[in-house]
Amino acid sequence: MSATTPSAKPVPNPSPLTRPYWDAANAGQLVAQRCTACGTLRHYPRLLCDRCHAKTHAWEPLSGRGTIHSWTVTHHLFHPGFADELPYTMVTVDLEEGVRALGRWRGPTPTIGLPVTGTMQVRGDGIGELWFEAVE
Repeated sequence: MSATTPSAKPVPNPSPLTRPYWDAANAGQLVAQRCTACGTLRHYPRLLCDRCHAKTHAWEPLSGRGTIHSWTVTHHLFHPGFADELPYTMVTVDLEEGVRALGRWRGPTPTIGLPVTGTMQVRGDGIGELWFEAVE
């Protein structure tokens, strides 16, 4: 019987729209688009502003601070690269800047409304992943 090597985790395939987000993530920074016409922040990246429908935007850093809106524990293996991490928890966070973000959870069982902070953690393969943990 031969030893098996773990599968590699999936790697994002950025489009021109999402490339600035992934470039920032891979550098350890969480960013979002801000409409340069009306100032509305938008995350996840979009072609048009939801508020004024302008196409122009700038990328700006986010604090990562917020509160848990929802969470779930993943028991089903969706990709072999995560097999050794099951089960893992995903959280949806209402960021203080007014947008929501989805990320991995580090810590004891989360609760709705729990204050958290998130940071981009760069994996060994150079890909940024958003991780949240409780504010102490």
